[in-house]
Amino acid sequence: MTRETPQHADNAKTAAGVCGAVVVAHGGRSAGTEPVSPLDPAVLRMIPLARAIRHALRGSGVEVRQPRYRQRGWNGALASPVDDLTELLDAIGALFGDIPVVLIGHSMGARAAFRVAGHPAVAAVAGLAPWLPPEEPVAQMAGRRVLLAHGTGDRVTSPAETWAYAERARSVTEVAAVEVRGAEHTMLRRAPVWHRMAAEFSRLSLGLPATAGEVSKAFKDAARGQHRTVV
Repeated sequence: MTRETPQHADNAKTAAGVCGAVVVAHGGRSAGTEPVSPLDPAVLRMIPLARAIRHALRGSGVEVRQPRYRQRGWNGALASPVDDLTELLDAIGALFGDIPVVLIGHSMGARAAFRVAGHPAVAAVAGLAPWLPPEEPVAQMAGRRVLLAHGTGDRVTSPAETWAYAERARSVTEVAAVEVRGAEHTMLRRAPVWHRMAAEFSRLSLGLPATAGEVSKAFKDAARGQHRTVV
C-alpha cells in the first residue's frame, strides 16, 4: 500500500459526504529501490501544492491524498510507482465508493499518473513538468480531461517530449498544454503559477465553479489546436 505523508494520513475518515478525490503524485528517479522518505525533497515539494488544492476545494467534500511510493525509482519495466497508484485508486473506491478521481503528478509522478489513467475511477490527469519519454502510451487517456504544463527552464525532463506526448494524446482526447516561461523542474520558481493551475484544474475536473484562469484559457486554446504560454 502507498503511504501518505503523516500530516495528511486519515484512513479512519468516514466516507460520508465525500464526492470526489484528488491524488497528488510526487516525483522520483529513473532507478532506485530504496524506500521513499517523508523528508525526500520530491515529497516535500508536493506539500504546498497539495495545500493549495485543499484550500481551493475546502467545503466541497473532496478528499486530497498525497501518497508516497514504496520505492524511489521508476525501475524500467517494473514501473514501480504504477502499482502503488493503482492500489491507492482501488483503496479510494473501496472507502468512498464510485467517486471521480483527479490525478496531478510531477515529474516521474506524472508518468505514473498517466499510466494509470485508464483506471475506471480516473476522470482527469495533469502532468506538471512531466517525464514522458517517446514510448509512453496514450490510449488509456481516452475520455479523460488532460492538462500538460512544462517550464521553459526545465533541464531535468524534456518540454519537447511533453509537447510530443500532447500531440499523440490529442488523437484520443482533448489536451490543454501550458508553457511556463522561465520555470524550472522543481517548480519553485514561479511556484504560485503552478499552485493556481493545479487548484483550478482540480475544480474544473470535478465540475466545481472555477475562476477562469490559465487552465480554462488553455482548454479554449486547445480547441483551436494551440498551447498556452504563461509569461
